[in-house]
Formats: sequence, structure tokens, C-alpha cells
Amino acid sequence: MPTLRPARDEDSDGIIALIAACYLEYPPNVLDVDLEEPELRTPASSFEAFWVLEDEQQRIVGCIALGTVAAGKRIELKKCYVCSELRGGGWGRRLIETVEAWALEHGIPEVELWSDTRMTLAHKVYAKLGYVASGRTRDLHDISETTEFHFLKAM
Repeated sequence: MPTLRPARDEDSDGIIALIAACYLEYPPNVLDVDLEEPELRTPASSFEAFWVLEDEQQRIVGCIALGTVAAGKRIELKKCYVCSELRGGGWGRRLIETVEAWALEHGIPEVELWSDTRMTLAHKVYAKLGYVASGRTRDLHDISETTEFHFLKAM
């Protein structure tokens, strides 16, 4: 059974491997850490908070992070990934609930997230947990040609 814990900067390789594997499920997504996501090299130092799920073999099998958007008003749920073998077992929900608990503990009334339009399974999970699509989209102009949907949830 995986264990949830705060990420350390030395978890970087495992986090990168997890996210890269998830990206491969949604072609043409490609993870280029050095070009587009260098903060993944120092996850604990680069985000307001970052958690990982670690299995018995000490592999990173899930992760989630948060960043502040509007100090005291809203946080952004980021980097929510679960390895394919664990999907459907409630691990994504547990990760999201970790961010929501952090928001509540810090008196933050709203959580937002942006999600790649290709990741439809994630959108179903977010909707089931009370996140509402705002109707906004954004193009990242990245190597994967990503467009994202915006979601909000009041706490």
C-alpha cells in the first residue's frame, strides 16, 4: 500500500519518471523538464507544498502539488498524477483531498486547477469531487501543443 508523504527535492527523478510515463499515455505529450518544467528538479523547494505517494519499493507512484494564485484567496492544484496501475483505487481522490485539506487549514476559500484537454479521465475525477469547469481555456504554446481547461472549487 502506498504511503503519502511530503516530497523532498531528492524525489525529483521519481516524480519526473511518473509524470513522463503519464504524458506518454496522451500523445503527442512529451515531458521536457529542462525546457519547460525545470521546477520538477527541486519539487520541495519550488512549490508551496508537494506530496508524493511512495510504494513499498520506494517508487514514486503518485504526486500532487500546490501553488498560490491569490494570497489568502485561492490556491492552484498542480502536478496531480497517479501511475496507471493504481488508477481507479481512490488514490487520485486522496491526493486531491490532501490539497483541499491544506486549503482549509490555511483558510483558503477556493482551489483552481488547469488540466490538459486530452486528460478526460482526470476531468471526470475532478467533476466527481466538485470541481466545476469555468469555461476558460488556455494554450500553453509548449512542445506538446497543450490546451488546458480551467476548473474551480469553493471550499
